[in-house]
Amino acid sequence: MSPSPLPSAPTIPPRLLVVLDAVRRIGRPLLVGGCVRDWLLGREAKDFDVEVYDVSAEALAALLAQFGSTDPVGRSFGVIKLRVDGVDYDFSLPRREIKTAEGHRGFAIGVDPALSPTEALARRDFTINAMAFDLFSGELVDPHGGASDLAARILRHTSAAFVEDPLRVLRAMQFAARFDFALAPETVALSRSIVATFHELPVERVWGEWEKWAGRSVRPAAGLQVLADTGWIVHFPELAALAGVPQEPEWHPEGDVFVHTGHCVDALARLPEWQALPDPVRRDVMFAVLAHDFGKPATTTRAEKRGRERWVSPGHEMAGGPLAESFLIRLGAPKAAIPFVRTLVEHHFAHLAWEASGRPSEAYVRRLARRLAPATIEQLLLVLRADHLGRPPKLCPATAGRIEQLATAARRLALETVAPRPILLGRHLLAAGLVPGPQFRALLDAAFEAQLDGAFTDEAGAVAWLEARRT
Repeated sequence: MSPSPLPSAPTIPPRLLVVLDAVRRIGRPLLVGGCVRDWLLGREAKDFDVEVYDVSAEALAALLAQFGSTDPVGRSFGVIKLRVDGVDYDFSLPRREIKTAEGHRGFAIGVDPALSPTEALARRDFTINAMAFDLFSGELVDPHGGASDLAARILRHTSAAFVEDPLRVLRAMQFAARFDFALAPETVALSRSIVATFHELPVERVWGEWEKWAGRSVRPAAGLQVLADTGWIVHFPELAALAGVPQEPEWHPEGDVFVHTGHCVDALARLPEWQALPDPVRRDVMFAVLAHDFGKPATTTRAEKRGRERWVSPGHEMAGGPLAESFLIRLGAPKAAIPFVRTLVEHHFAHLAWEASGRPSEAYVRRLARRLAPATIEQLLLVLRADHLGRPPKLCPATAGRIEQLATAARRLALETVAPRPILLGRHLLAAGLVPGPQFRALLDAAFEAQLDGAFTDEAGAVAWLEARRT
């Protein structure tokens, strides 16, 4: 396939442009992979990878060393990392990969500077990542039809070698979610043929793909659909169990729990408040929404409610906490993420805890903020809104109103982003003449409970409470 021009000129960092201009005097540098894909999608490219043809590794390394520090570790694999002005750029030589053993790393890599771009690009996973751009001729090298697949929003494997690396199925999951793409039927079939190779993947690689799904998705449900279509959902039993679990049509006209979960994660991804969160928090709130109904398969039953028999799932929020935890542990999630996600799952019915005709008490809001730690009410509100929006076409004004009642109460008490901290401390007990001992802890605990109930709100009130307690 002959190269074709890009629709618009890419913007290259000035220092990288200087390096590329020097490299083209000894070889042919091509921008490859994700940066080319992102340009064609109209997105700002953040990572620039360069593949250099018709040059030896030694000559390329010597030239790059003139512009910044180089990392020699990758040279045996045909990769040299150049650091310029605090930014890393990967310069690689064209190479062949031959499968030699199980797993993501079971490849023999052979560097071949004389390899053609068509041959070199064939080793990449998807056609949308198997394109290269010649900055100086202005040509797009697209031997596998990546540009047309981009336009059709299709993820398609580049070659039959796709099956040699099982990680590519999880990459399909997160790419589908990040770009709102569908997996080509022939790629679905190949992925189904290697379901049993999941065990070859190290847990850190599995987490790496799930982390991208959770933190970068525009339509997370597209990734979940990839897992369902390929059969790989079997490796995530908490998710697989959601399919087919019924919900009461009056409250959930959208379908079963798996369908509902897909609507919820998509709704979260559309919320500007979620998009504005810092990376780890954004990721973990997404996992909380993904896991919020993990408890429904074990608790869903038929029972009388509001005058007739319905599908109900009593206690599913608390039942889902341990399942969310085990799911994240198996994914290899950071330890700090696990209690954060679990507490949000276990409290996603917090807006139903007061009478429909009333509003949340200050004591309830204080205690909720305390129970949610290390998460916050602000983050719980995102989960609640995503859950409510995840049942189209029927939203519930009463539910939306209760969520806003909780938000208003938390703002009024300045507890949206923090949990209450004890006002009465050990130093106050010492100042009152009390002798340190086991009674200190009991007294401080009682003071904190009184504070949560609203007995006092400042230091003076805490001291007055202590004096009254002693008389």
